[in-house]
Amino acid sequence: MPTTAAGSIIAGIAALQGVEVRELPDVDRPVVSVRTNYAGATPESIDAQITAVIESAVSRVQGVTSISSRSSYGSSRVSVEFSGSTNIDTAAMDVRDAVAGVTNQLPKDMEETPRVQKSDEDASPIIRMAVASSKMSEAELTDLVDDVIEDRLSAVEGVAAAESYGLRERTIEVRVRQVALAARGISLADLMAAIGKAAVTTPSGALENATQQLLVRAEAPVSTPEDVSALELDEHTKAYVRWSFQEATAITRLDGRSAIGIQIIRQAQSNTIAVSDGVRQAVAELTRTLPDDVEIAVTSDDATFIRASIREVVLSLLLATCVVIVVIFVFLRSARATVAPAVAIPVSLIGTVAAIWLAGFSINILTLLALVVATGLVVDDAIVVLENIARRRSMGLGPRAAAVLGTREIVFAVLSTTATLAAVFVPISFMPGIVGNLFSEFGFVLAFAVMVSSFVALTLCPMLASKLGTGQHDAAARGPGARIGGFFASLYAGILNICLRLRWIVVAACIVAAGFGGIAY
Repeated sequence: MPTTAAGSIIAGIAALQGVEVRELPDVDRPVVSVRTNYAGATPESIDAQITAVIESAVSRVQGVTSISSRSSYGSSRVSVEFSGSTNIDTAAMDVRDAVAGVTNQLPKDMEETPRVQKSDEDASPIIRMAVASSKMSEAELTDLVDDVIEDRLSAVEGVAAAESYGLRERTIEVRVRQVALAARGISLADLMAAIGKAAVTTPSGALENATQQLLVRAEAPVSTPEDVSALELDEHTKAYVRWSFQEATAITRLDGRSAIGIQIIRQAQSNTIAVSDGVRQAVAELTRTLPDDVEIAVTSDDATFIRASIREVVLSLLLATCVVIVVIFVFLRSARATVAPAVAIPVSLIGTVAAIWLAGFSINILTLLALVVATGLVVDDAIVVLENIARRRSMGLGPRAAAVLGTREIVFAVLSTTATLAAVFVPISFMPGIVGNLFSEFGFVLAFAVMVSSFVALTLCPMLASKLGTGQHDAAARGPGARIGGFFASLYAGILNICLRLRWIVVAACIVAAGFGGIAY
């Protein structure tokens, strides 16, 4: 086998091991979201005190193409979109630095600092799972999810956030009789201030001697209902205090049992299948280390649909290859003549995979669709080369001489055909907007396949023709199929003779058809 064909096969097989697999081409722009919570604030206050400040800060970050924001009751969200060439990690770091620089301009009584995520805040989760336990209480299961499971899932490469819902954290509930407070001249604000100041942790200086220094910190923790109940506003005021649970805002069940839900948000520009594999591996590791009664079940996974779609397109590609080979055999009426085009199909397609990897593209539905379309195109050059070699053989040349001279005669014809097809497909890749981004890989892959097929036709096919022959003396060529082939050959010859005799009428008819097409457009 010629070096070109062998190199294409080796490169294609190697590329299959490392090429990325995803549903669609990577058309995601880098998006970084900044989410801020400010309990009790109205949308107007959120917009003026938080959203506007953060927008002003991130607008100075390099590479920003657009900023969108939403201010709602108690929360602010700012989404920053970057140019396609921007690295998502660098963008997130720049946004985080910009937000940190204006933190002192935000309200002082905010419960937490702004959170920066490498994803669109409105992005749909790609994986949903549920965590349940037959022995743990709701509070214990909540602590397990918060402290262990969420952290491990968030560390998976490509995951922007692992968000849980249905949590029931344990809280200290203080029940107040406001009538009793009012009778003593104490307001609810006084009670809240007293509880807020109860837990004290403050530095209190240092103790020193000649050999060492000890730092002193005064601590007065309030961590149980009994501690809170022991607080006094005056000698007559008491409150009923107990352990309670955070009010549930969502309910999750797994096979009828109470559970905690977790949803995985992927980073912009990340691979859904790779993220799914990483999350499932993390779940398997967690299952080995968590208590036996804890169950983590994946309830939905977008990667399942993507894998099934890829399998269907691959099956279509295999069926298309088989159909093309059968059609070639029916028309060439020779098993030997069919070998060269049949071998050219897989060699060209495998070589195209190497080109996909070199170009930084991925195996996705559109690139596989391009390979399906290319299945019928990659055999054209091989058939043309084979037929010219057969013509040389019929002139009395030997197998090797016919292969060399027959191929040499049509080298530039094959190359010009290849260049023409590539020139047709490549402009598809430069369509503007989201459609252009989606079909960019489609057009280039078609052009790659046609170019690879021309090299295969000019190298592999002559070698096969010189070794296996061109099939003029096959039994199939002289059998019943010969009569059917002869009928179609005679029909074509008759139509061709008519067109040649009435060539100006044919040209005029083509011009009329083109004009009618323009009018119809």
